[in-house]
Amino acid sequence: MTSDTPTLVFSAAPGRLDAVLSGLSGHSRSQVAGWIAGGFVLVDGQPALKASLKLRGTETLRVDVPRPPDSHVAPEDIPLDILFEDEHLIAVNKPPGMVTHPAPGVTTGTLVNALLGRTVLPEQEGFDGPDGFRPGIVHRLDKDTSGVIVVAKTVQAHAKLAAAFKNRDTRKTYLAIAAGTWKADAPVQVDAPIGRHPIQRQRMTVGGAQFRDAQTLVTPLSAHRDGHGRTLALVRAQPRTGRTHQIRVHLLHLGSPLLGDPVYGRLSEIMPRHALHAQFLDIPHPVTRDMLHLHAPAPDDLLQAWIALGGNLPLNLEEL
Repeated sequence: MTSDTPTLVFSAAPGRLDAVLSGLSGHSRSQVAGWIAGGFVLVDGQPALKASLKLRGTETLRVDVPRPPDSHVAPEDIPLDILFEDEHLIAVNKPPGMVTHPAPGVTTGTLVNALLGRTVLPEQEGFDGPDGFRPGIVHRLDKDTSGVIVVAKTVQAHAKLAAAFKNRDTRKTYLAIAAGTWKADAPVQVDAPIGRHPIQRQRMTVGGAQFRDAQTLVTPLSAHRDGHGRTLALVRAQPRTGRTHQIRVHLLHLGSPLLGDPVYGRLSEIMPRHALHAQFLDIPHPVTRDMLHLHAPAPDDLLQAWIALGGNLPLNLEEL
């Protein structure tokens, strides 16, 4: 064992070692069996010899969890802005420019790399595949989108959190700058299905291939007319569904793409990334079922960009 190996300690329950440890740790039974075979599990200070060992329920179990052997998921010492953490999940204020998880062509500097540097993430079903290495990931933010993201720390928490998103038991609120010609004075409910663009395969579009329903409530918080006949808007976007690039596509559909979005709008000298921030996330805790109210304060770059455009900030911005 190495000194930087994460250590888990549990009071045993009666039953088979692999089944008991899986239930206590939240990791899959096959992963626990691998720990036992590798000599990483101690029962009352002695190495466990087999996964089928019968426990009385009085033992102390210790796991010196091995780090992932594959270099493409190496843990990294990257500072994180932690919004909430317990033994079941961790919520982070993801900075812009950070990819959520390793994928082909991106193997370092991701949120998963950073989390593996401080905790253990569960290898739930489908965690590693052609789309990348995604232990604990239940939802994603685009690389240049900042703000609240929740990651599971156990298999059970992953299943409950994923179900909350699937069943729409969450409430997501984003802050954005719409840079086209904003026309609405009141909230706009966008109900427009989203699918893959038929020609530009890296883009999504309203309609498109294999489209799925998508709804976003967009509320203007402040508007400003620039010197070029355009009306820009600081908006709140609340997606009801979770389609890829949903807010970006729906704002383009309204004629007001995100400021600084090179895919659905255009680059900006004022904002070096697209102006989108996941400001609030309400989600039921996977164990207690109490609602977690997670908040990532509005980032300085987005606020300063809005001011540089001549806009005024709402006095109650952090309460919206």
